[in-house]
Amino acid sequence: MRVNDALLGAVLLVFAGWIWWLTTFFPAFPGQDYGPNLFPRILAGGIAICAAVLVLRGLKARGRLLVLEDWVRQPARLASFLSIPIAALAYILLSDPVGFIPTAFLLLLALGLWYRARPVVAVPVAAGMTLLVHWFFAGLMRVPLPRGILDSVL
Repeated sequence: MRVNDALLGAVLLVFAGWIWWLTTFFPAFPGQDYGPNLFPRILAGGIAICAAVLVLRGLKARGRLLVLEDWVRQPARLASFLSIPIAALAYILLSDPVGFIPTAFLLLLALGLWYRARPVVAVPVAAGMTLLVHWFFAGLMRVPLPRGILDSVL
């Protein structure tokens, strides 16, 4: 799948505008010339500049906006392509009610099995990576991860 620079630039330009708009809701610090919205706005400005360059370059090239390759028409390959964004969306929706550990383990296990890892490999890798990531973020970095159904145990 090939995407014209003009289309990609337009998407990034909308994304930069969305970031800028979200920063309007950040609270201001009294007595400060700048607040927590400064860094995201600098990033949004940089993204917008790069997006504008992409739009101009894409319009200058005058190519098709989107060219679909043959693999897009093959359901298994398309499902493999979409598996990571679907897993990320599933994590966002399930991590609070279910908890980080069960959600991460099940998603990693499902992805491992989908990509044809043997169960004897997929299960310990999913468990080990889940515990390693939990230890790193919750233990070392002190990032509160959702406990979900394991709230009484943890």
